[in-house]
Amino acid sequence: MAKLSALCDLLDAFAPPCLAEDWDNTGLLMGDRSMEVGRVMTCLTLTPDSAAEAVDERADLVVTHHPLPFRPLAKITTDTVEGGMLWRLARAGVAVYSPHTAFDSAASGINAALANALKLRSAAPLNPTEDEPAVGAGRIGLLPTAATLEEVAARIREFTAAESVRVVGPVGKSIASAAVACGSGGSFIASAATAGADVLITGEATFHNCLAAQAAGLALVLPGHYASERFAVERLAEWLAKEAAGLAVWPSIRERDPLRTL
Repeated sequence: MAKLSALCDLLDAFAPPCLAEDWDNTGLLMGDRSMEVGRVMTCLTLTPDSAAEAVDERADLVVTHHPLPFRPLAKITTDTVEGGMLWRLARAGVAVYSPHTAFDSAASGINAALANALKLRSAAPLNPTEDEPAVGAGRIGLLPTAATLEEVAARIREFTAAESVRVVGPVGKSIASAAVACGSGGSFIASAATAGADVLITGEATFHNCLAAQAAGLALVLPGHYASERFAVERLAEWLAKEAAGLAVWPSIRERDPLRTL
């Protein structure tokens, strides 16, 4: 068992809140810092399925990448899906913590893991912070040797266990410099193009973002929002189990990507 406050401190040190975007809602979102925690579930998103799993499996804490709630709520009732999940979790005494964009940008976070998967050399933040240029959002670096867009896509598909990967750009395009931004990274297209990246690996992008990347000569690799981040909450569960010995920690087994390839 561990105090919730101690686990929050541990998670804050791993994914410092100062790295979170201004619009985000991170940290302890629901719970009593003085409570004892013995069982922790990680997940990408709190859905009716993953929330039910947390209650059924007697979790004391859920570490969800995507925040719930994300925006302020005027009411918490079972009249809405979001309110119903929060009500059931609270009644069961389940605390909720979200690292979200702080986890994306952390030194050992999601974008760093994607950069490491590609073995990027001289990897650095794509959008560095003004106060500390060594940290920031996204990553950009050089591949060990040039590869085709098709080869880069295959590496990302294998690493993320994506069911499928979509690309923007000719599959034979030579890639020397790659940028990564997990999740929905359309806002990184301009930064990646300006920084000279040949490709941006991100979970998903809108049609118009794809056109913007194409016009800028920037290739895209899109394994899906779920695949680009789910692997990280599985790794986070392993890390928590090691750092907080004695806790039962597991990644949600009911969580699924809502998208399917036919």
